[in-house]
Amino acid sequence: MPACMSAEMQIEDLRNHPEITVLALRDLLSGGATIIPDPKRRGLYEVHSETLVYYIHVSPVSGNILLLATWPHEVEQLRTKRGA
Repeated sequence: MPACMSAEMQIEDLRNHPEITVLALRDLLSGGATIIPDPKRRGLYEVHSETLVYYIHVSPVSGNILLLATWPHEVEQLRTKRGA
């Protein structure tokens, strides 16, 4: 599902990620990135960039986004392993 987030959205970083990570997530969401619902956890989603996967929660009450975790995107991991 494509995200339709405004530039005014509130992103709360619960794990003290680098500021550039939060800004990149904001850019992805405001640019219409696809968010993938977690089939096992209601209200939790993945947002994929070329290099990272962002794991977020969207508050049903406030609409605020909570950045919970990031990890390398699988495609990027494969490139690194192959030396590409």
